Amino acid sequence: MAKKEISVLIVDDEEAFRYMLSALLTNAGFAVETAVDGVAAINAVQTKLYDVVLCDVKMPKVDGVELLRFVKANFPAIEVVMLTGMSDVKIAVECMRLGAYDYITKPTSADELLGTIQRALERRQLLIDNLVMRGTIDRLKGPFEMVGESEVFRKVLEIAAKVAPTESTVLIQGASGTGKELIAQYVYQQSGRSAEPFVTLNCASIPDTLIESELFGHEKGAFTDARSMKQGIVEIANNGTLFLDEIGDISPIVQPKILRFIQSGEFRRVGGNTTLKADCRILSATNKNLAELVKEAKFRGDLLYRLNVITIDVPSLQARKDDIPLLVASFLEHRMKSRIKKKITPEALAILNDYDWPGNIRELENVIERAAILCTDDTIRPEDLSLPNAPAALSGGPAGEGKIGTPIPIKEIERIHIEGVLKNMRGNKAESAKVLGISLKTLYTKLQQYQIKIQA
Repeated sequence: MAKKEISVLIVDDEEAFRYMLSALLTNAGFAVETAVDGVAAINAVQTKLYDVVLCDVKMPKVDGVELLRFVKANFPAIEVVMLTGMSDVKIAVECMRLGAYDYITKPTSADELLGTIQRALERRQLLIDNLVMRGTIDRLKGPFEMVGESEVFRKVLEIAAKVAPTESTVLIQGASGTGKELIAQYVYQQSGRSAEPFVTLNCASIPDTLIESELFGHEKGAFTDARSMKQGIVEIANNGTLFLDEIGDISPIVQPKILRFIQSGEFRRVGGNTTLKADCRILSATNKNLAELVKEAKFRGDLLYRLNVITIDVPSLQARKDDIPLLVASFLEHRMKSRIKKKITPEALAILNDYDWPGNIRELENVIERAAILCTDDTIRPEDLSLPNAPAALSGGPAGEGKIGTPIPIKEIERIHIEGVLKNMRGNKAESAKVLGISLKTLYTKLQQYQIKIQA
């Protein structure tokens, strides 16, 4: 993607002044549109997401003050700069109290105008950054390293590197805990949109009744708790990348609206009648078989075809055990918060290599973090490792009651495993879900399904 053009809307009823500003800003590299009055401007901002609006204070029909109120009530991410004559300075100062970034008196110099626009854009970016999850921003701004040298993992990175510079939608498939979000971040950082927002939505963590509002925003009064207008994440991610994690859990009601957005970039806020547009590259991930969900009429086939223009299959940790020493070293170096650097013995590494890792890389990280905290000195030894579903424990120990390999239903083994993990995690359901490689919502469903009751 080419470097994003900054879009500016000039609103002034004086044709000569509009033409002069338009020529100046176009020559400076901005994408410029004009409106003759407040009514035309209101129509314009409802059909396109501008970065900055330059607005005259005095205009017929709808003046600059009313236009400012409308923009700030409905599109708070747009920065508004007021254009005023010397006699209107008091009004312009009042406009700043209503949310305008600044005011410029007519006539103005090119340096003053361009400098003001640049500062307005800098504030706009700060506001957007505050809306994006803080942890995600910090992680992306810090050192980013894909850990692994196994052949299967190198093939994944090769595909990701080839697709990253394109604008194609990408579907990342793999079991829970395999690092699908890291692959999405890698694609994003290697893309032409890497300077723009990267916004994540976990589709499994938001109730079906709220996910449309989260995606596309809502108007004031759209539902009981909608006390004010809210921007959706597609607006926050405009010109950037939107990552839809656990896309297989998205509500069937919202699926056609996501399809429409992918096809056209158009959307409507909940409770609104105005069609808006945003330009986002869509990356998605799932641990489910979407083709099977299509057969079961739980997922739209046309949406699947739009999402998986390019598919990346992320291998399980069991398929890339050669990477375990590298992953452990990376966790101990970068993820552990202890002042003392920890190391691990070859014997402990051998145990980790023999384990099947049903929770994949996420489970490995949790095991290493726990061992680093509980070990008595700076070295992790075999006795410091806690592997809830280690083969030895399940094949003959009390947790598995000697049932592995016997003719019993797989659901019984799953129940035993969940109970064992919960016991080892002392009833902490959030941590247990991480180890199991499932969402907290899924864990609660399985607790109800198997009628599991664990004392903390």
